[in-house]
Amino acid sequence: MGIFRYILPSAQLQPYIRYYWILNTNENLDTLTFPIGCPQLIFHRRSRFYIPEFGAEQARFSISGQVNFPARVQSSGDVETIVVVFHPHAIGTMFNIPVSSFYNQEIDGYSLGDKSLNILADDVLNADDAAEAVKLIEQWLLLRLVETAIYNFKRAGASLKLLFTDNTISVESMAQLACLSRKQYERVFFNAVGMKPKEYSNVARFQKSLWLMQNGNRDFADIAYSCGYADQSHFIRECRRYSGTTPMDLLKTQPVYSDLFASPF
Repeated sequence: MGIFRYILPSAQLQPYIRYYWILNTNENLDTLTFPIGCPQLIFHRRSRFYIPEFGAEQARFSISGQVNFPARVQSSGDVETIVVVFHPHAIGTMFNIPVSSFYNQEIDGYSLGDKSLNILADDVLNADDAAEAVKLIEQWLLLRLVETAIYNFKRAGASLKLLFTDNTISVESMAQLACLSRKQYERVFFNAVGMKPKEYSNVARFQKSLWLMQNGNRDFADIAYSCGYADQSHFIRECRRYSGTTPMDLLKTQPVYSDLFASPF
């Protein structure tokens, strides 16, 4: 699989950025990926990933929004890729465009027409090494915090914290925590996260099930109960929806890892 490196962001950016990861490999890749619940900036300094579901290579600089489907990532080697993984509700603090524009999309970052962002991408792609590139990304992110988005960021963040603790929490309860009506809350959540709260809670529930399997749980009925599914059959259907296969087959074919609930640190 090559060499993965994970880097923590600076303390000032940690409320917004979960981590950076860097992949260096000369091996062929063909990996199944799942909805992780976190938007990403992706910089391909060498070869680019091919995504069969889109029928195209990712752009050299891509923005990946919230998605609700599995996808394969393929490459023929010579890879040095840097990825910025945002907290679920944080990418809107960096961009003056609706986060919903990224929903189920792999967008060429250059297509946004943002001169500052284009300069960053050029600098990252042409930096001497990945470490220097990450420093450039950090500097840019610190300058780009959009103060007008911070209020909704905080309201969405409080309800997300509750959701991650209790996957059975209702949208109404999340709205009450944010001191908003359900309609107002759904609008705030969608603008901050880029996905409606009910749909996002389904992604989070699936990621929680991956985390339980990652930690050795093979009792699918118990996983269904722990994650708030109606029953084991419901869990299996949702797993097939988000991974393309059943939990049993998933465990047989690849290591199971929850990007949302597990930490590389």
